Amino acid sequence: MTGSVIIAGLGPGNDALITPEVSAALTQATDIVGYIPYVARIAPREGLTLHASDNRVELDRSRHALDMAADGHKVVVVSSGDPGVFAMAAAVFEAVEAGPSLYRSLDIRVLPGITAMLAAAARAGAPLGHDFCAINLSDNLKPWALIEKRLRLAAEADFAMAFYNPRSKSRPEGFVRTLEILKDACGDNRPVIFARNVSHVDEQIKVVPLMETTPDMADMRTMVIVGSSRTRIIEMDGAPIVYTPRSAPA
Repeated sequence: MTGSVIIAGLGPGNDALITPEVSAALTQATDIVGYIPYVARIAPREGLTLHASDNRVELDRSRHALDMAADGHKVVVVSSGDPGVFAMAAAVFEAVEAGPSLYRSLDIRVLPGITAMLAAAARAGAPLGHDFCAINLSDNLKPWALIEKRLRLAAEADFAMAFYNPRSKSRPEGFVRTLEILKDACGDNRPVIFARNVSHVDEQIKVVPLMETTPDMADMRTMVIVGSSRTRIIEMDGAPIVYTPRSAPA
Protein backbone atom coordinates (compact mmCIF):
# COMPACT_ATOMS: atom_id res chain seq x y z
CA MET A 1 0.00 0.00 0.00
CA THR A 2 1.38 3.40 -1.00
CA GLY A 3 0.93 6.12 1.58
CA SER A 4 0.40 9.81 1.03
CA VAL A 5 0.03 13.09 2.84
CA ILE A 6 -2.50 15.66 1.67
CA ILE A 7 -2.45 19.02 3.42
CA ALA A 8 -5.95 20.44 3.01
CA GLY A 9 -7.74 23.68 3.80
CA LEU A 10 -11.23 23.44 5.31
CA GLY A 11 -12.12 27.06 4.57
CA PRO A 12 -13.30 29.67 7.09
CA GLY A 13 -15.98 27.55 8.77
CA ASN A 14 -19.05 26.93 6.64
CA ASP A 15 -18.91 23.48 5.03
CA ALA A 16 -20.31 24.98 1.81
CA LEU A 17 -16.95 26.73 1.39
CA ILE A 18 -14.91 23.51 1.40
CA THR A 19 -13.71 22.83 -2.14
CA PRO A 20 -14.85 19.66 -3.94
CA GLU A 21 -11.19 18.64 -4.25
CA VAL A 22 -10.75 18.72 -0.46
CA SER A 23 -14.06 16.92 0.11
CA ALA A 24 -12.91 14.10 -2.19
CA ALA A 25 -9.59 13.81 -0.32
CA LEU A 26 -11.41 13.53 3.01
CA THR A 27 -13.57 10.66 1.73
CA GLN A 28 -10.46 8.71 0.67
CA ALA A 29 -8.39 9.30 3.81
CA THR A 30 -7.54 6.61 6.33
CA ASP A 31 -6.32 9.17 8.88
CA ILE A 32 -7.10 12.82 9.64
CA VAL A 33 -4.50 14.83 11.54
CA GLY A 34 -4.95 18.34 12.90
CA TYR A 35 -5.72 20.83 15.64
CA ILE A 36 -8.63 19.72 17.86
CA PRO A 37 -11.37 22.11 16.58
CA TYR A 38 -10.50 21.43 12.94
CA VAL A 39 -10.52 17.66 13.30
CA ALA A 40 -13.89 18.00 15.06
CA ARG A 41 -15.33 19.26 11.77
CA ILE A 42 -14.70 15.85 10.15
CA ALA A 43 -17.54 13.33 10.46
CA PRO A 44 -16.41 9.93 11.84
CA ARG A 45 -16.81 6.92 9.56
CA GLU A 46 -15.68 3.32 9.40
CA GLY A 47 -12.07 3.01 8.28
CA LEU A 48 -11.15 6.54 9.34
CA THR A 49 -9.05 7.41 12.38
CA LEU A 50 -9.08 10.96 13.74
CA HIS A 51 -5.86 12.24 15.33
CA ALA A 52 -6.61 15.53 17.12
CA SER A 53 -3.87 17.42 18.96
CA ASP A 54 -3.49 20.68 20.82
CA ASN A 55 -2.20 23.97 19.45
CA ARG A 56 1.52 24.76 19.15
CA VAL A 57 2.58 21.19 18.36
CA GLU A 58 2.66 21.63 14.60
CA LEU A 59 5.99 19.89 14.02
CA ASP A 60 5.05 16.88 16.17
CA ARG A 61 1.75 16.69 14.29
CA SER A 62 3.57 16.88 10.97
CA ARG A 63 6.03 14.12 11.85
CA HIS A 64 3.16 11.91 13.02
CA ALA A 65 1.40 12.39 9.67
CA LEU A 66 4.58 11.68 7.70
CA ASP A 67 5.37 8.56 9.73
CA MET A 68 1.87 7.17 9.13
CA ALA A 69 2.19 7.88 5.41
CA ALA A 70 5.52 6.05 5.40
CA ASP A 71 3.63 3.06 6.85
CA GLY A 72 1.15 3.17 3.97
CA HIS A 73 -1.64 5.32 5.38
CA LYS A 74 -3.52 7.91 3.32
CA VAL A 75 -3.24 10.89 5.65
CA VAL A 76 -4.99 14.24 5.38
CA VAL A 77 -3.60 17.04 7.51
CA VAL A 78 -6.35 19.62 7.98
CA SER A 79 -6.10 23.36 8.55
CA SER A 80 -8.75 26.02 8.67
CA GLY A 81 -8.78 28.43 5.75
CA ASP A 82 -5.91 27.74 3.37
CA PRO A 83 -3.16 25.39 4.61
CA GLY A 84 -0.44 27.51 3.02
CA VAL A 85 -1.39 30.73 4.83
CA PHE A 86 -0.03 30.75 8.41
CA ALA A 87 -1.01 27.09 8.68
CA MET A 88 0.10 23.47 8.41
CA ALA A 89 1.66 23.25 4.94
CA ALA A 90 4.83 25.07 5.98
CA ALA A 91 5.06 22.97 9.16
CA VAL A 92 4.87 19.72 7.20
CA PHE A 93 7.60 20.86 4.81
CA GLU A 94 9.78 21.96 7.73
CA ALA A 95 9.44 18.41 9.07
CA VAL A 96 10.29 16.96 5.64
CA GLU A 97 13.40 19.10 5.31
CA ALA A 98 14.68 18.21 8.80
CA GLY A 99 13.49 14.60 8.77
CA PRO A 100 14.74 11.26 7.45
CA SER A 101 15.30 10.73 3.73
CA LEU A 102 12.25 8.44 3.43
CA TYR A 103 10.01 11.50 3.89
CA ARG A 104 11.25 12.80 0.52
CA SER A 105 9.92 9.78 -1.33
CA LEU A 106 6.36 10.30 -0.06
CA ASP A 107 3.47 11.59 -2.17
CA ILE A 108 2.79 14.99 -0.53
CA ARG A 109 0.27 17.45 -1.93
CA VAL A 110 -1.29 20.73 -0.82
CA LEU A 111 -4.96 21.39 -1.56
CA PRO A 112 -5.92 25.06 -1.25
CA GLY A 113 -8.83 26.40 0.72
CA ILE A 114 -10.62 29.72 1.13
CA THR A 115 -8.63 31.59 3.74
CA ALA A 116 -10.24 33.94 6.28
CA MET A 117 -8.68 36.96 4.58
CA LEU A 118 -10.45 36.26 1.29
CA ALA A 119 -13.74 35.31 2.94
CA ALA A 120 -13.75 38.51 4.98
CA ALA A 121 -12.80 40.64 1.98
CA ALA A 122 -15.63 39.15 -0.07
CA ARG A 123 -18.17 39.92 2.65
CA ALA A 124 -17.08 43.56 2.73
CA GLY A 125 -16.75 44.07 -1.02
CA ALA A 126 -13.26 44.22 -2.57
CA PRO A 127 -10.87 45.89 -0.10
CA LEU A 128 -7.96 43.86 -1.53
CA GLY A 129 -8.62 45.00 -5.10
CA HIS A 130 -5.13 46.49 -5.44
CA ASP A 131 -1.76 45.64 -3.83
CA PHE A 132 -2.03 44.29 -0.29
CA CYS A 133 -0.12 42.33 2.33
CA ALA A 134 -1.03 39.86 5.08
CA ILE A 135 0.60 39.98 8.52
CA ASN A 136 0.19 37.55 11.41
CA LEU A 137 0.15 39.69 14.57
CA SER A 138 1.02 36.76 16.83
CA ASP A 139 4.53 36.98 18.26
CA ASN A 140 4.65 33.28 19.16
CA LEU A 141 7.05 32.49 16.29
CA LYS A 142 8.67 35.85 15.62
CA PRO A 143 9.72 38.86 17.71
CA TRP A 144 7.39 41.80 18.17
CA ALA A 145 10.09 44.15 16.84
CA LEU A 146 9.83 42.44 13.44
CA ILE A 147 6.03 42.78 13.43
CA GLU A 148 6.31 46.47 14.22
CA LYS A 149 8.88 47.00 11.45
CA ARG A 150 6.64 45.29 8.92
CA LEU A 151 3.60 47.30 10.02
CA ARG A 152 5.44 50.58 9.52
CA LEU A 153 6.86 49.56 6.14
CA ALA A 154 3.48 48.32 4.92
CA ALA A 155 1.88 51.60 5.95
CA GLU A 156 4.68 53.56 4.25
CA ALA A 157 4.15 51.54 1.05
CA ASP A 158 0.40 52.27 1.28
CA PHE A 159 -0.66 48.63 1.12
CA ALA A 160 -4.07 47.47 2.19
CA MET A 161 -3.33 45.14 5.10
CA ALA A 162 -4.96 41.97 6.39
CA PHE A 163 -4.21 40.92 9.96
CA TYR A 164 -4.44 37.37 11.26
CA ASN A 165 -4.54 36.59 15.01
CA PRO A 166 -4.94 40.23 16.03
CA ARG A 167 -5.69 40.04 19.75
CA SER A 168 -5.57 37.16 22.23
CA LYS A 169 -6.26 37.16 25.97
CA SER A 170 -2.60 36.36 26.64
CA ARG A 171 -1.20 39.23 24.53
CA PRO A 172 -3.82 42.00 24.21
CA GLU A 173 -1.12 44.68 24.17
CA GLY A 174 -0.03 43.71 20.64
CA PHE A 175 -3.19 44.99 18.95
CA VAL A 176 -3.12 48.12 21.12
CA ARG A 177 0.31 48.86 19.72
CA THR A 178 -0.76 47.91 16.18
CA LEU A 179 -3.51 50.53 16.15
CA GLU A 180 -1.15 53.14 17.62
CA ILE A 181 1.38 52.47 14.86
CA LEU A 182 -1.23 52.61 12.09
CA LYS A 183 -2.83 55.82 13.34
CA ASP A 184 0.60 57.44 13.54
CA ALA A 185 1.95 56.08 10.24
CA CYS A 186 -1.18 56.48 8.11
CA GLY A 187 -2.50 59.72 9.58
CA ASP A 188 -5.90 59.41 7.89
CA ASN A 189 -9.33 57.89 8.43
CA ARG A 190 -9.16 55.00 5.99
CA PRO A 191 -11.74 52.22 6.58
CA VAL A 192 -10.93 49.27 8.81
CA ILE A 193 -13.00 46.09 8.49
CA PHE A 194 -13.54 43.91 11.55
CA ALA A 195 -14.87 40.58 10.27
CA ARG A 196 -15.67 38.14 13.07
CA ASN A 197 -16.65 34.49 12.57
CA VAL A 198 -17.00 34.89 8.81
CA SER A 199 -19.33 32.25 7.28
CA HIS A 200 -20.69 31.22 10.69
CA VAL A 201 -24.25 31.93 11.87
CA ASP A 202 -22.97 34.61 14.27
CA GLU A 203 -20.91 36.42 11.62
CA GLN A 204 -20.34 40.12 12.28
CA ILE A 205 -18.92 42.65 9.84
CA LYS A 206 -18.11 46.17 11.04
CA VAL A 207 -16.51 49.00 9.08
CA VAL A 208 -14.88 51.62 11.31
CA PRO A 209 -12.75 54.68 10.41
CA LEU A 210 -9.15 54.08 11.47
CA MET A 211 -9.05 56.94 13.96
CA GLU A 212 -12.16 55.57 15.71
CA THR A 213 -10.90 52.02 16.11
CA THR A 214 -10.30 50.58 19.58
CA PRO A 215 -8.46 47.39 20.57
CA ASP A 216 -11.57 45.69 21.96
CA MET A 217 -13.09 45.57 18.47
CA ALA A 218 -11.01 42.46 17.64
CA ASP A 219 -10.29 39.06 19.13
CA MET A 220 -8.74 35.84 17.83
CA ARG A 221 -11.85 35.05 15.79
CA THR A 222 -11.65 38.38 13.97
CA MET A 223 -9.98 39.09 10.65
CA VAL A 224 -8.96 42.75 10.45
CA ILE A 225 -8.51 44.40 7.06
CA VAL A 226 -7.15 47.94 6.86
CA GLY A 227 -7.69 49.80 3.62
CA SER A 228 -5.05 51.79 1.78
CA SER A 229 -5.31 55.55 1.28
CA ARG A 230 -7.15 54.78 -1.98
CA THR A 231 -9.80 52.49 -0.46
CA ARG A 232 -13.35 53.74 -0.95
CA ILE A 233 -16.76 53.17 0.65
CA ILE A 234 -19.97 53.02 -1.40
CA GLU A 235 -23.07 53.67 0.68
CA MET A 236 -25.73 51.16 -0.29
CA ASP A 237 -29.34 50.60 0.79
CA GLY A 238 -28.02 47.75 2.93
CA ALA A 239 -24.47 47.37 4.23
CA PRO A 240 -21.80 49.64 2.72
CA ILE A 241 -19.38 48.24 0.15
CA VAL A 242 -15.66 48.74 0.76
CA TYR A 243 -13.37 48.47 -2.24
CA THR A 244 -9.89 49.48 -3.34
CA PRO A 245 -9.63 50.64 -6.97
CA ARG A 246 -7.49 48.49 -9.28
CA SER A 247 -5.18 51.34 -10.27
CA ALA A 248 -3.02 53.91 -8.51
CA PRO A 249 -1.97 57.34 -9.78
CA ALA A 250 1.52 57.83 -11.19
